[in-house]
Formats: sequence, structure tokens, C-alpha cells
Amino acid sequence: MPDSPDLALPDGLAATPPMGFNNWNATGCAINEQMIRDTADLFVSTGLKDAGYRYVNIDDCWAEPQRDPRTGRYVAHHERFPSGIKAIADYVHAKGLKLGIYTSAGTQTCAKTMPGSLDHEDLDAQTFADWGVDYLKYDNCNNQGRAALERYTRMRDALKKTGRPIVYSLCEWGENKPWEWGRDVGHLWRTTGDITDTWTSMVGILEQNAPLAPYAGPGHWNDPDMLEVGNGGMTGREYRSHFSLWATMSAPLLIGSDLRKATPETLEILGNRDVIAVDQDSLGVQGTVLRKDDGHWVFVKPLAGGDVALTLFNQTENAATIGATASEFGLPKRPSYVVRDLWAHRDFESAGTFNASVPAHGTVMYRIKAGGDWWRQPPLGEYGLTLSPAAQGIPGTITPAGRPFTADLSVTNRGRAPLLRARHEIAAPSGWKVQPLGRGSTPILRTGQKLTARFRVTPPADQAPGSYTLNASLAYASVTGQKVRSAATESLVVPKAVPAGTTNLGDAPWATARNGLGQVERNTSVGGAPPGDGKTLTINGKTYPTGLGTHAPAEIVFFLDGRCTSLGVDVGIDDERDPRPDPTQGTASFEIWADGIKAADSGRRTWQDDAVHLNGDLGGASFLRIVTNPTSDGFRYDRGDWAGPVLTCKAAS
Repeated sequence: MPDSPDLALPDGLAATPPMGFNNWNATGCAINEQMIRDTADLFVSTGLKDAGYRYVNIDDCWAEPQRDPRTGRYVAHHERFPSGIKAIADYVHAKGLKLGIYTSAGTQTCAKTMPGSLDHEDLDAQTFADWGVDYLKYDNCNNQGRAALERYTRMRDALKKTGRPIVYSLCEWGENKPWEWGRDVGHLWRTTGDITDTWTSMVGILEQNAPLAPYAGPGHWNDPDMLEVGNGGMTGREYRSHFSLWATMSAPLLIGSDLRKATPETLEILGNRDVIAVDQDSLGVQGTVLRKDDGHWVFVKPLAGGDVALTLFNQTENAATIGATASEFGLPKRPSYVVRDLWAHRDFESAGTFNASVPAHGTVMYRIKAGGDWWRQPPLGEYGLTLSPAAQGIPGTITPAGRPFTADLSVTNRGRAPLLRARHEIAAPSGWKVQPLGRGSTPILRTGQKLTARFRVTPPADQAPGSYTLNASLAYASVTGQKVRSAATESLVVPKAVPAGTTNLGDAPWATARNGLGQVERNTSVGGAPPGDGKTLTINGKTYPTGLGTHAPAEIVFFLDGRCTSLGVDVGIDDERDPRPDPTQGTASFEIWADGIKAADSGRRTWQDDAVHLNGDLGGASFLRIVTNPTSDGFRYDRGDWAGPVLTCKAAS
């Protein structure tokens, strides 16, 4: 569809990625005007407004199921928004903020609670403008198979005709490659399906959005969906990675959690102005992947004024050293560089190597300036904590009671100046034994030199199962007398052993579990993202009363304590899947691991296959690990069942 000069973008809006709030991830349809007023108030009182957040956006379910019979206009839901949308807009505007609204480029919205805007574009755009709306999220549901470019362009034209500046968000899910045509249609476009509050979902979306960097820029942004920070499905470390990566990718930063329930940690992540400055940089360049090796990512993002943001992301389950040199990402050669750690909020100097020991699922962000007053800053210490694994193939953060493990603390001087009086310390939970296994301090570390301290840590033999924290610290000084103290923490799991005898694995305690969608379910399938919404385990029509419902990629670890002999289980794709009869929807493979040895493998299973029985030999293993893997089609609708699992174990000696 050709553009007329008065309707085509850009129009000066969204010069930097929009920042704000959207209720959907936290509340779905449970939305009302009081939440919107409260959120606007909290933007001001928590400092989020001052940090750059502006848009308070209402998602689906805000309108009555039927339009006004006289005017054909939308009517605000009489219970959820009794004051009307204009009154809410006025309230938000009085706070110096902006209001966003939602509808779909179809006959109904995605929740099917209100009409969509298909064939009502001019009327609805004018209604939104009359109400004082500043942002429109335009979804893709119930679109009657009509071409995306036509539907989204018609609403663009309708919005422009109103004369009101309205940021236009194309929620097209990336189905028709909107990055290729969206620049002249909207200000941002969804590149993926919906995010869920899981590590797997976040990483999967990262992998889809990261290659699209060339399409982003001022007024036209790739949108990998809203933030999940604070919703509870990931750890604080994982949420910091989520926020860092979205900022690196110049993504819109739309808070998706209920700010009325936000913890100090959530507000600290969302309010990190150093990271926000990278997202909102006026140059408007999306960070690109310099290198990705075995789940170790290096992103580079050039910034206005010549600085560079370097983001080091560890996707894996174990700590790793990740980094790059100044020459690799084009900084001019200098004796040293000023480096700001964006989560430590402190400046250092580096001789040109920007490495970090990045914990599992962690991210380090540096803002780097060539030259500057580097001699005034303390040297950059590459500092990290690494734990020995409890067994081959098992993360070191699982620590059986009474069994010692080792903790290695290391620091490498990456600065030009010497690093002085370095000292490692470690603090374990009360009652745990900590024994140094070597020297933990040194008077001087020159450029490139390293100090490693090893400690043997032993939980008490009677330590109750649960989660515990190990705290490590590094202290050092610079030649100018500045003192630096760095900290590293790990959450340790003391697992409960599975019971003796024959056990339904669906009722056994696990040490850790991760799932591709929502949580692992006991004795039901995985439904959606909310817990407990699954159904009876069913594989190609056969039902099972017991087992574990997973969604690929999933991994569950059980502590066997060397007492178990075998696991017998039926595996397959649950019948609870996408209803379309498409054989590419719903495939996975299933593996049984005894410590580091694969004991059984189902091969690729589809939704059309009957269950296959696996029998894994567990003799002598400390841990059982069961894995549901996505196959070549990705992980859409890969609900994999571990049905009727029978675990056979001996009594403890």
C-alpha cells in the first residue's frame, strides 16, 4: 500500500524506545481504573518517572463486549472503568505521564471480551484521540486472515488523521516479518510471540530478537515484548539479565509486574539509571552480537559521544569468564580506558581487556570510554566465585548435607595500574565449616596477574533441606589509595533424598526444576503459564493418574544418594496442545541421566505418537536428571509427559 507524504512515518515520536507499564503480564483481564491510578502514583513516588518511565498502558478487557448502539464507539467497561477512559487519561496526564490503550486488528481482541478495530479504524482512532490516549498497542487476534500490512497500515492512517501524536505499537508477533515493513507503519513492532515469566521464554525471545538489530533505530524499534521483572518466575540474577539484555537491544522497557507489590529488589532493577541510559541512548543503535560461544554472549552497542556498552551474558548453568578486547569492537588504542560497571555503579580503569567472571544466568554490563581520566580510577578486577559440582552434569549449587565442596575465588587485574592488598573472604551459613586450602591474599597484582583462593565448605550432616546463601567478597586498593570491595553470592540447595522403596516420581522431592512454560506440574499436564492449570496426563488418548507434566525445554534433578536402581516411565507429547492438526506442533525428546551418564533416550516424539516406555539404570548414581528437549521445530506446544514413573530405591544404610 503506497504511503502518502502526510501519513508516512517517521513523525518524530519514539525517538528513543518507549518506557512505561503494561498490566497484562501481571493481571491479565483483572484490571481496573484504580490499578492505573495507583501505577501512575507509584511512577512518581518511587522515582520511576524521574528514571524515564512515562507510559501507563491499559491492555485487553477495558471495554464493554458491545459498542455503543447509537454511535458505534467503544464503551469503557462499567465495572472496571466506571469513570471512563478520558478521566483516567486526565489523571495520568496531571502526573506528567502518558496513557496507553489496547485493541486488536481483528473482529475481537485476544481475550475475546471486547470488539476489535478491524473495519472501525477511523472511528476508534478518533475515539482514542478524543479521550487523550498517547499510545496504542494494536494486537493481531481474530484477524479473519486479512493481510497484516493492510490492517496495520489502515490504523496508522487513521491515527495520523486525528492529528494527535500517538505512539503506535504493532503487536503482530513477528508472523509476517514486520521488521521488514514496519518502519513506515508503526513506531515499534513485536518480533516474537508472547513472553512468559520463565528463563527459557526470556532466552528464546532474546535469540529471536538479537539478529534483527539492523532494523532498529530512532522512531522504529524491535519489540521483544514486555518485561517480566518482579513477577516471581525468575531469580533476581535472571531478572537483572533480562533487564540488561532488553536495554542492550534498545527494546521498549514496559514494566509487566504489579508495582503495588514490587519489592525493593524489583525497583532497584527497574530503576537502574546506568542501564536505562544504554537503552535510551540518543544514537539509537541496537546492540549486536560480537560473539556467542556455547551460551556465552558478547554484545557491543555504540553510544552517542563515542562510548561503547559491552554486555557479557552467561546463558549456561556454570560460571564462566566472558569478555572482549578494545580492538575487537573498534575502540581506538589508548594506554587505558575508563570502565563503568553498570550494576556496581562504579568506575574503573582497564588496560584494554574487558573480561568478567559471569555467574550462571548472569550478566555484566560495562560502559567504556577510550582514554579519559583513567588514572584517577582503581584498576578493574575480574572477580568471580566458582563452585565444584556435586556430581558430573549437576550444577555446583546443589550441595548434599554433610558432603564437602570447594569454592574457588579468583581475581585478575585487568587494569594498567597495580592492584594492591587483594584479599578473598567467604562466609557460609551458620554451622557450616569453611576451611582455607591456600593463600587468600597478596600484596600486589600487576596487569594480567591472578590470585585464586580455594576453600573447602561442608554443610552439617544434619542440615535441613532448603535454600542457603554463600557470600564471598574481595577487597583491594589502588595506588591512589582508593578502596574497592566486590561481592559474589550463590544460592545453594541442600536437597532432600527421594524415599526408599517404589515411588511415583511425580510425588518425589526434587532438588531443582526448570520448565519451558510455567512450572513443572505434579500428576497433571502443563496447561499455560499459571501454576495448577493442567489436565489429566494424556498421551495419544491414553490417560495416566501419576507423573510429571513438563514443557520443553525442561530439566528436573532428584537427589538419589546412591540408593536407587532404576526408573521406568512412559514418555510422550501430551494431548493438551495447539488444537490445529499440524504435525509440526508438539515434538520433543526425553532423556534419563544418572549423574553424567545418559541412561535412556526416547528419540524424537510427536503428538501423533503413542507413549514409549523408557527404563533407565541408575545404579550407584548420586543424582537423577530427567530432561525434556525441544527438537528441530523449536518449543511451541512441546508439552512433554513423564507418565506413570516408577522409581525404585533401597533404604539408606
